[in-house]
Amino acid sequence: MAGSCATHCLPVITLRALNMPDSHYIGRFAPTPSGYLHFGSLLAALASYLDARARKGRWLVRMEDLDSPRNLPGADEHILRTLRAYGLHWDGEVVRQSQRLARYQQIIDRWLDQGLAYYCDCSRREIIAQDGIYPGTCRQRQLSAAPDHAIRVRVEDTEITFVDRLQGPLSRNLSSDCGDFIIRRRDGIIAYQLAVVIDDIDQGVTDIVRGADLLDSTPRQLRLYQLLQQPAPRYLHVPLIMRQDGEKLSKRLGSAPLEAAQAAATLYQALCILTPTAPASLRSATIDQQLQWAIAHWQPTRLPAARQIMDPAQG
Repeated sequence: MAGSCATHCLPVITLRALNMPDSHYIGRFAPTPSGYLHFGSLLAALASYLDARARKGRWLVRMEDLDSPRNLPGADEHILRTLRAYGLHWDGEVVRQSQRLARYQQIIDRWLDQGLAYYCDCSRREIIAQDGIYPGTCRQRQLSAAPDHAIRVRVEDTEITFVDRLQGPLSRNLSSDCGDFIIRRRDGIIAYQLAVVIDDIDQGVTDIVRGADLLDSTPRQLRLYQLLQQPAPRYLHVPLIMRQDGEKLSKRLGSAPLEAAQAAATLYQALCILTPTAPASLRSATIDQQLQWAIAHWQPTRLPAARQIMDPAQG
């Protein structure tokens, strides 16, 4: 097995400096085309967009379409049309994860060779029986490649700590929190955790603004930045919009898709959450005027600190 130092002598995770020049800022919005954008999606996209434009940075759009069985035909183009209708224009070409499979596999193969990742044939039922924490069953089994084998990456029994720009400091020990986690599923689909990190590194992303439901994924992603010896981005996790039944707005639950005809009114509603000082006069402004005002008044520290807030449409 390749040198043990690759596993135990990893560099400390480096976070990007907060005083980085604005011209170096690169943000992104990365929707999954399993459905159309809803109000919760808009909130995440808008927060990411405002953070980038307020810093005079670039804002990218990436289509996270790896889970092909869940993709809704035509949803990707509908998402892009909706972003344009709401004035959220991106920089550069839209990257599609489905076209980057060779890149992900390159990293996986390297880690398999280095002993940083391994094949696993454990079932979900076995892991549920361990309270969802993988106990390392296949770590030393040296299983070979097989159609029904997942691939896991090794974690260390150490704390991973970072400071979210809104949610504050977080610390997790992945060994006791989740155990070695999957980077390629048993069905051959590349796991979200791996793809998102490789994409963000390759695209030079410096700042990630996204929903608070992904906050708990961050320590796993930081572990991958550590293995790849790349500086981690800054993170800002904005509150999730919740329905009255306690569920978050989501494509899975069929949350109402955004309507282009209501763009100005819906955008104003979102701005009232993200920029609490939004004046009532902005309600009758055009989309461009609303966005210009919001960029000039963007203050992430004034966002609601809670991880969840009630959908104002159901208030």
